[in-house]
Amino acid sequence: MIKVIPLILCGGKGTRLWPLSRKSYPKQFLSLYGENKNSLLQNTHQRLLGLEGLDDPIIICNQEHRFIVAEQMREIGVKPKAIILENEGRNTAPAIALGAIKAQEFFEEDTLLLILSADHIIEEITIFQKVLKKGISYAEKDKLVTFGIIPEYPESGYGYIESESIFKKGEINGSEIKKFIEKPDKELAMKFIKSNKFTWNSGMFIFKTSLILKELKKHAPLVLDQCNKAISKNVNDLDFIRIDPSEFSKSPNIPIDIAVMEKTNLGIVIPLDAGWSDIGSWKSLWAKEEKDSSGNVIKGKVVDNDSKDCYIRSENRLLVTLGLKNLIVIETQDAILISDKKNSDHLKSVVSNLEFNGFEEGVLHKKIYRPWGNYISLIQDKRWQVKRIEVNPGSTLSLQMHNHRAEHWTVVEGTARVQINEKIFILSENQSTFIPLGAKHRLSNPGKIKLALIEVQSGDYLGEDDIIRFDDLYGRNNEIK
Repeated sequence: MIKVIPLILCGGKGTRLWPLSRKSYPKQFLSLYGENKNSLLQNTHQRLLGLEGLDDPIIICNQEHRFIVAEQMREIGVKPKAIILENEGRNTAPAIALGAIKAQEFFEEDTLLLILSADHIIEEITIFQKVLKKGISYAEKDKLVTFGIIPEYPESGYGYIESESIFKKGEINGSEIKKFIEKPDKELAMKFIKSNKFTWNSGMFIFKTSLILKELKKHAPLVLDQCNKAISKNVNDLDFIRIDPSEFSKSPNIPIDIAVMEKTNLGIVIPLDAGWSDIGSWKSLWAKEEKDSSGNVIKGKVVDNDSKDCYIRSENRLLVTLGLKNLIVIETQDAILISDKKNSDHLKSVVSNLEFNGFEEGVLHKKIYRPWGNYISLIQDKRWQVKRIEVNPGSTLSLQMHNHRAEHWTVVEGTARVQINEKIFILSENQSTFIPLGAKHRLSNPGKIKLALIEVQSGDYLGEDDIIRFDDLYGRNNEIK
């Protein structure tokens, strides 16, 4: 049987789910929905398990998120065929071109590319796989297949696909595509719903690798040409593939719908009714989640009194609510959102304003992830800062020095291997050490449990860019991450 290669598109900032989702750690890496503790990215792969012909995935992501992707795949026991790093987002046509070119390099025989977004929810896995199998049957016959979501209501925030045939409830037969429609107004969306010929554009596709490359060459030659150049000049960086940034940046910024699907005569749309959502806002997440008798979704350390139809979530502190109605309330360590549900769709512009005005909370999480673990900035002033650092078992930070700060480390959990200049020693719980300004130093976790320590920094400049790296297992040189 022909191999099925998942091509998981893992870009996006997820700003409409701020403050939980931010540029440094967007929604696809979060556990947002239901009782499953997996992230949306992990669930994207796991819902494919058992599909006949399934091979390891190719993942396209921003270079800033590469270690998060690798770690989340490691957690579920998956080694991707490739993790391709984009220097910037150029939309889905270039991303799919990169994946198709790489898939063709990996396999002598033709393969099927299953294009998936990393931030979708799909509740009915059995139905989803049944529809995927139908899509495979069309793709094997040289069709470019997309999956259209049976609309639940007249949504004006999605694009639509008009099919040649009327879709009957429960049927999963494909239809030729008549046209793609950009986001309509409410009145037009209502007409679409009544006709039974329109589905929401899910952004999921399946087609032969050779066929999509052929159609890209025919309908979007500049996309394919620039992606070929970017791949041909790639650099292997550990488990990652760094494409040439200057060549990739010359590719048109264009979705696959416009680049190929609107122009080809090979397009097929298959209806999908499997509890799909792209959770584009807190309101849509509230709509999907199971609610209590008062219509509330409550997560975390929350004590609620007489609230109705709210989404209330605490990530850290005790959150007490009283008599709220139709509100979104989200607590994180460094930011709190309180919004009327109907206004939650406007968060993207709010976050843009935060970033424009220099509020780092608009972009950065308090918890910052690194390839070796993570750290949280607990408290800080102009000349000092306190962090909690966690190092994964077997992981090692870079050998580094700072020009502007000294550091004091106190181990609170696990065992630390410390190097300061030429001296190497072990620290156990409740032991500490001092790293003078200008000293070469390195921290490792030689144990089998996580290492946690408190770091106190002091100096005239505490920025993360005050790092000179002499040796790094993750190939970061002197980049901030």
